[in-house]
Amino acid sequence: MAAAGLKRRVVERVDAELGDLLDVSHRLHAHPETAWQEHASAAVLADALEARGFTVERGAAGLETAFVAEHRTGTGARPTVGLVAEYDALPGLGHACGHNIIAAAALGAAWALAAVADELGVAVRVVGTPAEEGGGGKIPMLEAGCFDDLAFAMMIHPGPADAVYARPRAVAHFEVRYGGVASHAGAYPHLGRNAADAFTVAQVAIGLLRQQLPTSVRVHGVVTEAGTAPNAIPASACGAWYVRAETLGELADVFERVKACFAAGALATGCSWELEETSPRYAEFRNDDELARLFAANAAALGRDMDLAERGPRGMATASTDMGNVSQRVRAIHPYLDIGSLPAVNHQPAFADAAATPTADRAVRDGAVLLAQTAIDAVLAGLVPEEDPRAHP
Repeated sequence: MAAAGLKRRVVERVDAELGDLLDVSHRLHAHPETAWQEHASAAVLADALEARGFTVERGAAGLETAFVAEHRTGTGARPTVGLVAEYDALPGLGHACGHNIIAAAALGAAWALAAVADELGVAVRVVGTPAEEGGGGKIPMLEAGCFDDLAFAMMIHPGPADAVYARPRAVAHFEVRYGGVASHAGAYPHLGRNAADAFTVAQVAIGLLRQQLPTSVRVHGVVTEAGTAPNAIPASACGAWYVRAETLGELADVFERVKACFAAGALATGCSWELEETSPRYAEFRNDDELARLFAANAAALGRDMDLAERGPRGMATASTDMGNVSQRVRAIHPYLDIGSLPAVNHQPAFADAAATPTADRAVRDGAVLLAQTAIDAVLAGLVPEEDPRAHP
C-alpha cells in the first residue's frame, strides 16, 4: 500500500470539501457558544458527520453538548484513529482561541480518512468535546470510555506561530466566596465585616507568595463581585481563579499554599469563606514523539516549519488544556498552526478577528490534511499496537 497515493487522496478529498469545511468554521465563529452551552455548534458538527456516513452518539458521556462519531466498515477488530474537536468559545471574547478552526480541521481530517479507511484497515472516531476553556469536558468523557481503544488521539490548535510540541501545564480552576456583614460605611462601619477587603488581603498575600513560587507556576484570577454601593460595606464577594503548574504533582503542593492566602483574607477581616473547584484538574500534556515527527515531516511538505528543535518562542507553553488528561492515557499530539495573528495572540480580541481570515482558512485546510496524512503514516509505520499500555492505567 503506497503512502504517497493515500496521502494524495486525502488532499484531494479535503480540497473537494473545503467549501463546506470553511462554512462550518465561519458559522461557529459567527455564533460563539461558551462552555456547556455549545448546543448549535455541536449540532452543526454532528450533522455534518452524520451526513457523510458516520454513526453519531449525541450527548455522549451524559454531556448534552458532547458527541462521539465513528466510521467503521468491514468485520473484525480494527485499530481506531482518534480526532478531537473543540468548539467552545470564551466569555466576552468569542473565538479568541480559534476553536472554530480546531473543529473544522478535525471534521475535514475525518472525512478524508473515511475515504481511505478500508485500505488502511482502520476505523475513524471523532470525539466532540465541550468546555475546554473551563469545565474540562474531556475528563468525564475519558472516564466514560469515549477515548477507549484509540490507537492515538490528535488535534490541531491555532496560534501565532507553528509549533509541533504542545507544552500545556496542569491547572486547577476554582471559585472563592467571602461572606461578611453589611453596614453603613460612613455611619456604622464598626458593625460591618468587609468581604471585598478579604479579597484585597488574599491578593496581597498571593503577590508576596510569588517570590517563593517556582517559575513554572502561574496564579491569576478575577474578582467578579465585590459590593454594589460605595456607602455600604460589602456583605459578599466572589472571584474565579486558576493555579497552573508544571505537573499535577507540583500543582497539588502549590495549590495548598495559594489556598492559605485566601484563608488569610477571611481571618484578617472576620469573614467566612469557601473555595470550590469548578472542574476536574487538567493534567500536563504528554507529547508522542513519533507522531510529532510524522506531523512535522508532512507539515514541511506544505511549507510549514513545525520547529522540532523548539528554537522559537514557546508562547503557549504555560497554557493548559484538558487534552493533557487524554495524553496521559492515549498517544497524542496537539500541534499549533500559525494563523498570521501577530501581534495578536490567543485570548485577545484581535485573535478572535484573525480566526476567520484567509490565513485562518488555510489553517483549517492544512490542519485537516496534516492530521489525515499523519494518521496514514502512523498506521503504515505500525504505530497502532493492539493494546497501548497507556490506555489501561
